[in-house]
Amino acid sequence: MSKAPFLLILGLLTACASPAPQFLGASRHDLTLDGIDFVVFLKGDRAEVVRMGYLRRAERGRVPPLMIRAAEQVSGCKVAGPAGGLYRSPSLPGDTGEARFQLDC
Repeated sequence: MSKAPFLLILGLLTACASPAPQFLGASRHDLTLDGIDFVVFLKGDRAEVVRMGYLRRAERGRVPPLMIRAAEQVSGCKVAGPAGGLYRSPSLPGDTGEARFQLDC
């Protein structure tokens, strides 16, 4: 059996962004900031921001402020709390691929 169909399906799935279970039913918003694509999921007073595409390690430092900007731009609210209300998955410390925010509307 050829691996080509499996690899094609896997490639298509990795190009998609889906929300964390807590954000099921959230509204989805796609936007590009400073050349980086983001998907923002909004649900109530919370936002989940997913960075799309690959970035080298040296390019990732500019991503967290852009994630805050994306959440605020899409929601029309300010990100709340200390450190911008940022929450990152503890399973991937230092990852700039996903962040969650509490919003102050």
